[in-house]
Amino acid sequence: MDSVLKGGSVLGKYLITPGDFLKNAGISGMEYMLKMSGARENIDYGIKEQGTVLEDIAEYEYGLWLDVDYAMQADWTGLFFGACVEYYESSTVYRGVLDRIEAILHKIIAGEWKADSNDRDNLKYINDKLLSNSYKSGFDNIRDRVDSAETYIILQKNKLNSRMEEGELKERLEELRTFLNQPICRETFVMKSVVYNYINRFWENKCFLNSTMAKQDMRKLFEQDFVKPFKEYIAESHDKDKDMCIDCARPMGYKEKVSITMMKDVADDLARKKSAFWNCKVDAFLCPVCAFVYTLSPLGFTLLGNRFAFINTNDSMKGLLIANDKERRNETESDKSEDERYTQWFARMLKRLLDCKLKELSGVQVIIRGTQADDKYNFAVISTDALRIFREKRVQSALEYFGRHPYVKIGTEYINIHESVIMNVIKYKNQTALLDKILKTTFDNPGCISSAFWIYMVMLWSNIVAGNKENGGNVEMNRVAVMNSGFALRAALLAEKGAKDDECLRGTLYQLMNALSTKNAGRFLDIVMRLYSTCKVSSNAEQAGRLMIPSDFVRIINSQDAFEEYGYAFVLGLKGCNMNKKNNDNKEENKEEA
Repeated sequence: MDSVLKGGSVLGKYLITPGDFLKNAGISGMEYMLKMSGARENIDYGIKEQGTVLEDIAEYEYGLWLDVDYAMQADWTGLFFGACVEYYESSTVYRGVLDRIEAILHKIIAGEWKADSNDRDNLKYINDKLLSNSYKSGFDNIRDRVDSAETYIILQKNKLNSRMEEGELKERLEELRTFLNQPICRETFVMKSVVYNYINRFWENKCFLNSTMAKQDMRKLFEQDFVKPFKEYIAESHDKDKDMCIDCARPMGYKEKVSITMMKDVADDLARKKSAFWNCKVDAFLCPVCAFVYTLSPLGFTLLGNRFAFINTNDSMKGLLIANDKERRNETESDKSEDERYTQWFARMLKRLLDCKLKELSGVQVIIRGTQADDKYNFAVISTDALRIFREKRVQSALEYFGRHPYVKIGTEYINIHESVIMNVIKYKNQTALLDKILKTTFDNPGCISSAFWIYMVMLWSNIVAGNKENGGNVEMNRVAVMNSGFALRAALLAEKGAKDDECLRGTLYQLMNALSTKNAGRFLDIVMRLYSTCKVSSNAEQAGRLMIPSDFVRIINSQDAFEEYGYAFVLGLKGCNMNKKNNDNKEENKEEA
């Protein structure tokens, strides 16, 4: 609710309510800022859920609340700049320059300086990045407040080059390192990269992203355009204001309105396209509070390689914030690992959301946006049914395993099974095609059997959830019993043939897999019966009792789901999967299963 004014002092709490995905990302970014600054949770800020009681706030409302006294006194500009530097620094050219300076200095000190092509490229990188137009304008803003400004001025006049004497080059690089490590240089140069490579993917044409303001002090612009209006709006009464915020529906004055068109890919140019509004009167404006929250959206998204990601849900403010909680520093990785990082992030964030144990979780949006200027938002909605599948402990165990072992090599190609399994669940696709591919890979790479087992578990529990089957644990036990029957048959066949591996079973296993992939239950049963009929029965009574065709196979003729569940369980057993922990032949599998 609005703040309460008494005797000129500001009292109470101000609730920032959730909205679309960008505002929710802004709320997540604000919480990140507050945590980074050491603000006191439940004193300076806190979470209000629906149905909970909090002074001056209606029971049905929910969101992130701010203590108004704290909000008025906080240095929001400093918080924003500090959080941006902390989170994005490792992904900026500023960090790249310092890393290259350190690499060259290490070579010179170690006597390994050769000025080869790699070293020349590093020097060129340092020159080009530090002398870019954005860095020059940043230096102009701080030249009177920074020590050793002549270091940068000398670089402008005399670039670094590989023909310099080692002593001179070493001295210049050490001076540059000292200059760049000053806090004011760090903030200014990091923010120049952040503004033009990350922030402008979310909003534009305002503050330091207004082309006419590019050379002005970024802190002063942010304070003037966002922080000052934010504080003034909270401090004042708006009972007589007639305009209404398009997001939070709070009243606002005519001069307080901020056009929502500052957010990229959200609205057309409203100054030119007015026909969509009643009487052609544009009313898509934000109040100063919502505008400020929207500007924080780059801090709410998680940077994963070359894309931003955000999980959006309006069911719970706590769930939203936990799902998008991030590490303080982003680590850049190679192109090969970007998909792995995304799926690991997704699985981890989804698990956090599910761990909130919300009574209702109706649907979750996953929003992805690339870091390139022409990239757009991509949306994927995780349905309630998919969330029910992800909520199962067995599925979560599978995702944890895939998070540790996301790739399987098939020939010369690496398959990201972590991402494939997740996307199959989200898109309602069966896991059988992936399972079949991984099972066939186990002939050349036996270590893949663990991946095949966990893919099977996701497939099985997807069917259990989709079919609303009760006693899912008992359903799994029935399928595992068939798996153990397959393993017992494997042991007997290998003992009979005196073999140490299943190379002698390759042809039969291929036939069984082909019968499964072509959905030919009759062919599958025919092969199974021939296997049992040709296997010599052990004189050991217990072992002989295991060498019987599983009675559950009678169900596979009339049910495709049953055929896949029992059939793949049997093939997994025949390939070496065994859930009997007492069996010493399968210690590795037991370890993974546990």
